[in-house]
Amino acid sequence: MVDSGPDLKAFLLATPFFGGLSDPSLDLLISMLVERRFDAGTTVVTEGEPGRSLFIVKSGRLAVSKRATTGSAIPISVPISVLEPGDFFGEMTLIEMQNRSATVVAESPTVLYELTAQKLYACYKADIHAYVIVLQNINRELCRRLRRADERFAGREVGEGEAPRDKCARP
Repeated sequence: MVDSGPDLKAFLLATPFFGGLSDPSLDLLISMLVERRFDAGTTVVTEGEPGRSLFIVKSGRLAVSKRATTGSAIPISVPISVLEPGDFFGEMTLIEMQNRSATVVAESPTVLYELTAQKLYACYKADIHAYVIVLQNINRELCRRLRRADERFAGREVGEGEAPRDKCARP
């Protein structure tokens, strides 16, 4: 479990995932979070593995990559994004119940808060309003990521060469 101090509440409310929640709803969700710590170089999730939780980055820096083939039988790892405090990842596995879409590796010592699908379902049962806000927040973030990916794709199509340096889709 996670200590629910005022600093933690302020941090979580400033993230896209928890924005707009009432104090009691936030307290409920905080009670469902589990703190996870990772050393630099540790793989947090691996592309293709089953996933039933999402993570909110409290501290540290993580690299997101995806396997790609270049015509040879050996896949390569393509950098996709960098995650920093306030970012979240893993939400796709909760929505579509598919395997992880990318690999995430801690680049520095990292603290994450994990919310499992089971706990999110418990939120649905206990506070439907909070559940709806969380899903809306996830959907908004997915739309932002899709727009950024569209912009990156459009930039490549017209021959701008270098892709924008902002974050794009995450697992």
